[in-house]
Amino acid sequence: MLYFRLTLSKFERKSFFKALSQAQKSGQLTVVNRIRAILAIAEGKDIDDIAAILRVSKEAIRQWLKKYLAEGLKALRIVRKSSGGYPGKLTKTQKRQLIKWVTDGPQTVGFSGACWRSPMIQELIYSKFEVFYSVKYISQLLKNLGFSYQKARFAVGGKDPDNQLKREEWLKRTWPEILEKARQKKAYLLFGDEVSFPQWGSLTYTWAPKGQQPTVRTSGNRKGYKVFGLIDYFSGEFFYKTLEERFNSETYKAFLWDVLKKTEKQIILIQDGAPYHTSKALKVFFEQFKYRLTVYKLPSYSPDFNPIEKLWKNIKTGEIHLHYFPTFDALKQKVEEALLRYFGRKKDILKLFGFYNDLKVA
Repeated sequence: MLYFRLTLSKFERKSFFKALSQAQKSGQLTVVNRIRAILAIAEGKDIDDIAAILRVSKEAIRQWLKKYLAEGLKALRIVRKSSGGYPGKLTKTQKRQLIKWVTDGPQTVGFSGACWRSPMIQELIYSKFEVFYSVKYISQLLKNLGFSYQKARFAVGGKDPDNQLKREEWLKRTWPEILEKARQKKAYLLFGDEVSFPQWGSLTYTWAPKGQQPTVRTSGNRKGYKVFGLIDYFSGEFFYKTLEERFNSETYKAFLWDVLKKTEKQIILIQDGAPYHTSKALKVFFEQFKYRLTVYKLPSYSPDFNPIEKLWKNIKTGEIHLHYFPTFDALKQKVEEALLRYFGRKKDILKLFGFYNDLKVA
């Protein structure tokens, strides 16, 4: 618990966000966490909550704060140790230790997931050995040490039928009409979808010794934590609702009703053809609120036309892939934290619409 209020001036906040952007671009995960921690403290967040969200110890955050108060923002950055501009080198003993850590998995050295990524390896090397490598070099280093970038076996895929004509019609005529109508009405232009995050986890690529396919623990529980979501094309507003029960007409209708209650604006809703989106109960609901709610259906087999799909993918990749959730509550906490991080980050949501922004629409 912190017993004082940290206040940052406009100039200091600007400097923090500039440093944060630089650290993110260079893949310096440790620096990103340090800066986020101090910014959170300045916003009045409790140190226990910050530690839980960033997956670091409370003592680490206290040390970062002490360094910042004593030396300023520069104390949070990583400083290369080599004098000639070249990265320092790991000794043979350090390389053997690194091989063991990578082979044993991220959780053995304090990371939350079971998937190694280059920024995590970079942080591990610097925190343990105070040797700084760029993220771009990490891949080559791991290859030299006998690792390859692999993906575990199970994956879901499918073939789309030939739906090209309807897809072209959507892009050339339907989408421009929807966009113009939304602008005239000054309405929310919401793309909607739902997702289920399974407790049994999912698989992606990770670093592992050559010839040894990685194995990830699973609870075997096939229960999933479900989310309805909507994102706005114009503002980046993100509406969502979590639930443990099944997706059906009633739960979907309850979600849309919650959104309608939160705003007086007109809403244009773009959704896919899931059965509970087009059921009799939903048709009655849409008719009841047609003075405020206009609904359009995406072409069949066109998840790439729905930007919120990218949001679900980002959350799954960053938060769910290769994670072990021993309890359903552990999964719920992870999903809630991920959703909360995107809530309010309107610029990040707006980036998801790049596909539509690149279309030439008058």
